Amino acid sequence: MALNFGNAEFVRSAAGPSQFVRDGAPQIVFAGRSNVGKSSVINRLLGRKNFARVGSAPGKTSQINYFRIDRQAYLVDLPGYGYAKVSKTEKERWGQLMESYFQDEGELITLGVLIVDARHKPTADDCVMCDWFRQSGCPMIVVANKVDKLKKSEVEANLQLIRDTLQMAEGEPMVAFSAEKGEGKETLLRELSLHCG
Repeated sequence: MALNFGNAEFVRSAAGPSQFVRDGAPQIVFAGRSNVGKSSVINRLLGRKNFARVGSAPGKTSQINYFRIDRQAYLVDLPGYGYAKVSKTEKERWGQLMESYFQDEGELITLGVLIVDARHKPTADDCVMCDWFRQSGCPMIVVANKVDKLKKSEVEANLQLIRDTLQMAEGEPMVAFSAEKGEGKETLLRELSLHCG
């Protein structure tokens, strides 16, 4: 059954484990570097302009944000990582928050969505996040955003580089995506509904 991503409501921001949602509903977890356009991808999926706040400066999302989708599942927006202009203590706080979410005994994650930049080789931080998803035992979809910024002739090689760097298995899904143009939206919605519908 397809989830209606147009039917979305903000539920809460969690700053610590006591605020995590543990009601048994599927949780689709979005992660990505601070400047990869994660909020824009979420907004494109939900068909809203500014639903997930698009920060004027990357790295503004410092809590775990929960959105209820179609009253059946949660879209979970994790803090962006790897942005240099954040204090060391703030980075450590983010790290602890993420770690406690990933290691929660409730096994909260149904599906991981890792957003990377289609134009570049995934960073060390991207690889760490990819490993966190794998260790949590949940399936994962990689979304290569900003594909509209590549020449057609570059796309295939760039996607292969992402696959190789993240050591993706043969059948692991990757969606070439453009938050700006909407390319890949239907494919990604299908994949998400497949796991959580």
